[in-house]
Amino acid sequence: MKENSIEIAGKTLKLSSGELAGQADGAVVAQMGETTVLATCVVGKEPAEVDYMPLSVDYEERFYASGKISGSRFIKREGRPSEEAVLTSRLVDRPIRPLFPKYFRHETQIVITVLSYDKESDPDILAIIAASAATSQSMAPFAGPVGVVRVGLIGGEFKVNPTKSEMAESELDLVICGTQDRVLMIESAARGATEEKVIEAIEFAKPYIAQTIEVQAPYVSETKLSTEDHSLEIQNNVQEHIGGRLHEIMAKTEKEEKEADTEALKEEVLATFEGKYKQSDLEEVFSKFLEKEVRKTILSDGIRPDGRKIDELREITAKVDYLPRTHGSGLFTRGQTQCLTVATLASPGMEQFIDTMETETTKRYMHFYNFPPYSTGEVKRMGSASRREIGHGALAEKALLPVIPSRDDFPYTVRLVSEILSSNGSSSMAATCGSTLALMDAGVPLKKPVAGIAMGMVCQPKDQEGSGVEGLGEDEKYKFAVLTDLQGVEDFGGDMDFKIAGTRDGITAIQLDVKIDGLSQEMIKDTLAKAKIARLKILDVIEAAIAAPRGELSPYAPRIIKVTIDPTKIGELIGPGGKNVQGIIAQAGGKELVSVDIEDDGTVLISSADANAAKIAEDLVKAQTASVELGQIYEGEVKSILKDRNTGKEIGAIVETLPGKDGMVHISEIANRRIEKVSDELKVGQRVKVKVVNIDSERGRVALSIKKVNGEDKAVDKS
Repeated sequence: MKENSIEIAGKTLKLSSGELAGQADGAVVAQMGETTVLATCVVGKEPAEVDYMPLSVDYEERFYASGKISGSRFIKREGRPSEEAVLTSRLVDRPIRPLFPKYFRHETQIVITVLSYDKESDPDILAIIAASAATSQSMAPFAGPVGVVRVGLIGGEFKVNPTKSEMAESELDLVICGTQDRVLMIESAARGATEEKVIEAIEFAKPYIAQTIEVQAPYVSETKLSTEDHSLEIQNNVQEHIGGRLHEIMAKTEKEEKEADTEALKEEVLATFEGKYKQSDLEEVFSKFLEKEVRKTILSDGIRPDGRKIDELREITAKVDYLPRTHGSGLFTRGQTQCLTVATLASPGMEQFIDTMETETTKRYMHFYNFPPYSTGEVKRMGSASRREIGHGALAEKALLPVIPSRDDFPYTVRLVSEILSSNGSSSMAATCGSTLALMDAGVPLKKPVAGIAMGMVCQPKDQEGSGVEGLGEDEKYKFAVLTDLQGVEDFGGDMDFKIAGTRDGITAIQLDVKIDGLSQEMIKDTLAKAKIARLKILDVIEAAIAAPRGELSPYAPRIIKVTIDPTKIGELIGPGGKNVQGIIAQAGGKELVSVDIEDDGTVLISSADANAAKIAEDLVKAQTASVELGQIYEGEVKSILKDRNTGKEIGAIVETLPGKDGMVHISEIANRRIEKVSDELKVGQRVKVKVVNIDSERGRVALSIKKVNGEDKAVDKS
């Protein structure tokens, strides 16, 4: 058994191997605090017949890790991964994938299982470290290991790997992965951090990242599978056939002509070499040449595939109130990328219940992202949300979260759905912009509008010729061009996808992925600066469509009335088995028309799109929880006639003063004259005015009088 540890910012990170999962090619256990994860890596012995690097990463939550049993009444076994587990799988995949050779074709599977969770040390950081170490231990040609830390900003000070409770107070949640000197991946949420503060946080993280790499050193295997590129013969023959035609096509400015000519040349190559080579191999080689020409045209000629300048945005349009019956809608179009986002407002009772290994809570703001095949002009099978859809939806949700009003200020459940109608790059950032439009159209009082932009990059080693465009960036290793508003072919052929979302004042979300060995600080600074310029231009377009959130909600959206009651009366309002509150809902029009949500602090939220139904429910809630007051006059229903238990003589009547609250009218308090029988004057079901003349709080009795009302005009009609 191999075991070693290192102290990082006062916390011990411990790695071990050799005791668990002995048949895996790599197996490493990582522990910090009492949180423990096992990562395994298994590599296929023979190359797969695919044209991509077949890497899969699975993050497995186990309820036992936190001493829980699933809250589902019927399902106690862990089922499909939670959205949080899917996002963590992607978080692990993103820094590891670029360190494999592009032409490595052996199936590689990384499985991370959370064995123990102490509710303070986040397992996602440990998952990346353990996965990196396990992959380094295997025969996979992995150019790692990679290091990772989380950086928080608490009380104005950066903190490495804060606890869960500390992160609740943090202004920044920055997960940064890298090698010894370059950044491979960033995932960040922020409450309006400036570009300068983000750069400072990255610089702060680097020495700690180096420590997490250092602790993995004993697990790096020297024996690796061959990474020979077997397509060299095909490349030479295809190159000889097409000559310089692909370069000529890439230099054209008309997008449609360029796409048609590229597709025609590809079909020509497939037809020419049909039978000699596999079609999949030919398509892969042609894609490599296309990627090379995209990069060459940008770096040598300053021409992007659609003819734009390097820092130029595509044409942008923004519309609101696009759909007539929804609560809010926004249509955002940037070039060929188009997103329709729809906002729906609902009562607090419609919050999403979250039950995972890590937490059991509710969620009042949700964003869902749909990417149908027609958005890229393709025919594909449609099914449940893919990992990509979950990840893109979560990124846009994260970008807007800091500007969503608090529950106290806006007690609605908010659900956004982004439909990607057309896609050619950065649809997640289009969803971010569409979300801002839809929320403001719905009248949600956002603190500030948010926009997002995707930035790309093409790089070339400094010792290569051909980088002749003025204004290229440069670091110790590369010349590079930062591309504003990344589109599909540039994402495919480029080296970086850097998504940045924020307000005019600062950043709210970042997601960075690269295909090279990482970014330098110069690259990151240049990208953030140019992204801010683009973000402000997009905000101009959004604010031209709708300058501020609407002052009124849609007539189809529910209105929420807040009533505050004495917390000790909550049980009284609910009633046995919910009888009382269900009765209020029924009297106000039923569940389809009105909902009543009761908070532990005595706040009662009544939701309905029908003003009359809401008013009825409000009056009933107030009446149900009101206290009978001495000297007050009420109008109530006679519930029964009381008789003496011994003689059978009628001695009075029980009258309901408020819902569920009765009092007694003695026979002597009915009229200013002698009455022989109560039933001669009062009938069950009759409504009468009564005055409270005595309250015996110890015995819970209320004495009422009809004769003492004496025509007073201060009557309470509880109906």
